[in-house]
This record gives sequence, structure tokens and C-alpha cells, in this order.
Amino acid sequence: MSYQEPERENSLLSSILLFLLFFVLFLGGIVAFSWGTLQNVWPFAIGLGLFFLSFWVPQTFLGRSDTGRKSMVKTAKRKPSGEF
Repeated sequence: MSYQEPERENSLLSSILLFLLFFVLFLGGIVAFSWGTLQNVWPFAIGLGLFFLSFWVPQTFLGRSDTGRKSMVKTAKRKPSGEF
């Protein structure tokens, strides 16, 4: 019995929706910085948090890692060669 690795690529619609979601988070971080003053630092904290989430979540949970042999994704156009 051979182990078949599941497909880990998103459809076009889900990729577009995820891009828009995290781009809105990024833009929200930019807007939050515009409300910051020296007396009120919370907008800066919110902006940094939104920037962090907009980069960390896609790279950590939604991205695919090709660093290991078992984590390589097999697609029609790209097949792992097995040579490292």
C-alpha cells in the first residue's frame, strides 16, 4: 500500500480571497499608523500587530515548505526528483 501525499495547493478563488484578506490586514496596519501620536501609542501597537499577522500567518500556515523530502508537493508540472 503506497502512501499518497495530499494536494496542498489552493484553488484560484481561495488564493484570491486569501490575498485580499491579508492585503486588507496590511493596509489596516498602514492606516493605524496614521492615527498615532506621541500621547497615544496604541495605534502603533495595533499597526505592528496587523503587519505581523499579514506576513506571519501566510508564511507560516498557508505557505508550503519544500525543505524536506516528505513535504515536497507533487503536481502535474513539478515532480520531486528525489535528488538532494
